[in-house]
Amino acid sequence: MPEPAFAVWITGLPASGKSTITSCLKQLLADRAVDVEVLESDALRRILRDESYAETDRDAFYQRMAWIGALLVKHGVPVIFDATANRRRYREAARSLIPRFFEVFIDVPLAACMARDPKGIYRNAAGDVPGLHAAFELPLNPDLVIDGLRESPDEAARRIAAFLPLK
Repeated sequence: MPEPAFAVWITGLPASGKSTITSCLKQLLADRAVDVEVLESDALRRILRDESYAETDRDAFYQRMAWIGALLVKHGVPVIFDATANRRRYREAARSLIPRFFEVFIDVPLAACMARDPKGIYRNAAGDVPGLHAAFELPLNPDLVIDGLRESPDEAARRIAAFLPLK
């Protein structure tokens, strides 16, 4: 009998390296014959036509994202959430819906994220950017913390994979 599916939420400030680490992790898991679905917030926002970053809209968006992830896991599909989810309640909502849920925090200081800024999020400063205009609530008890300045994306992916309940 196969192991039940799991979800891992990779969180951190914008430009902390979440998407790069997610990409490395997805490939590493594929190499181990673990097919995962990535729920990336920017892509999901485009699909759901969810362009607003107002607090009430973020609440609704992350509620839908957690529900989609829970549904996938319920049907045996492992999930990687690639999303800032600046409020703890967003990540905790997913944890409450998904029995095998793991939170990974990519720890990178705001100044380093602003210097990286591959999407121009900080440079353009449109909307309420978490860590800049909007609060980013650090995880209280993440399952794993990645030092995004010292660990390469490949190293981070290997650490996450080693932590996950894989055969």
